[in-house]
Amino acid sequence: MPDGEFLPPFDFNCVEKHMSDAIHARYGNRWVVQGRWAHLSKPKPIHLQQGRGSCQARNLCMRGCPFGGYFSSNSSTLPWAAKTGNLTVRPHSVVHSIVYDPKTGKASGVRAIDANTHQQLDYKARVIFVNGSALNSTLVLLNSTSSRFPHGLGNDSGLLGKYVMHHNYRVEGHGRIDGFTDKYFFGRNPTECILVNFRNLERQDTDYVGGYTTFTGAYRERGVETDDLAGEAFKDAQTKPGPWGIYMYMQGETIPKESNHVRLHETKKDQWGIPLLVVNVDYDDNDARMIKDWRTQAAEMLEVAGCHGVETHDKGWAPGLDIHEMGGARMGKDPNRSVLNEWNQVHGCPNVFVTDGACMTSTGNQSPSILYMTLTARAANHALDLLKRREL
Repeated sequence: MPDGEFLPPFDFNCVEKHMSDAIHARYGNRWVVQGRWAHLSKPKPIHLQQGRGSCQARNLCMRGCPFGGYFSSNSSTLPWAAKTGNLTVRPHSVVHSIVYDPKTGKASGVRAIDANTHQQLDYKARVIFVNGSALNSTLVLLNSTSSRFPHGLGNDSGLLGKYVMHHNYRVEGHGRIDGFTDKYFFGRNPTECILVNFRNLERQDTDYVGGYTTFTGAYRERGVETDDLAGEAFKDAQTKPGPWGIYMYMQGETIPKESNHVRLHETKKDQWGIPLLVVNVDYDDNDARMIKDWRTQAAEMLEVAGCHGVETHDKGWAPGLDIHEMGGARMGKDPNRSVLNEWNQVHGCPNVFVTDGACMTSTGNQSPSILYMTLTARAANHALDLLKRREL
């Protein structure tokens, strides 16, 4: 989202600044803003206390950041929790299920399988938070059966595993732009620019519902083909940059549908004896109309920015090659129409909280990770209040 309390952004390069200005000048209500992702561009004291450091702009975040410049549980929340002296980490554990106690009407603990020895491990707990990511959290709940919950923990509504959603990343576009050859950029910007959603804001103004965020950025290609070069010739070729290009890709909202669901396989199990998860999720006509509109708009905006050779592509891949899976244990105030209450508690088992993407009832078009963290902090505070009042 464009508003919030942020660290300084990684700035536009010259072509991104040109693109941002050109698109806003043409449309008036379309904003390309600097990307603000989970990187410490200017650490604050609290980050330094966690042992983290400044982002080094290496753009190798997916390999794991040794500086802690990119947020992760390994770099931030786990070390921070360890400093309390109240954290125990049990590695090589595969969660099997949550154990329900019919005498108390609550969960008594978690059952896990040692990944190496296949030993069954039972852990007792007064409060349980499930954060295995949307599909795995749903799998754990579905596999947590008992006489009280024969179809999965908290599944009184029959909706556990249903209304699974994802973000649509199927389409992309790109073009080349002339000029700016006297300018370059340094370092590897780990973020991307964001073209903020402009569709269906105050009213539905298209033939589909929902909206889309567009990720975009500008880059320079290599000016010399290096496939057959080595040594000094290869090194010299790196100093001869080629033309600039601009890319775009869509992060589109998808619509929750009961037919998009996951369920446990009736007979097949994994190596730890846990049923395999069967996924039945697909795109629909609304997705097709959104994709068509995005391709038209992206091509037009690339041309507005001055690009030539503009192309857009529908990659046609299946759901699951996207990211940001959501749903499966949706929130709601009515136990007959949801799995979790407004505090992320399982309706029929109040000492179990689910605060990852499984709780979502819609996708929006924005990246959701910070929302999950917020829901988790909110639910943790609520659980603590209930414990203090001896209500949990």
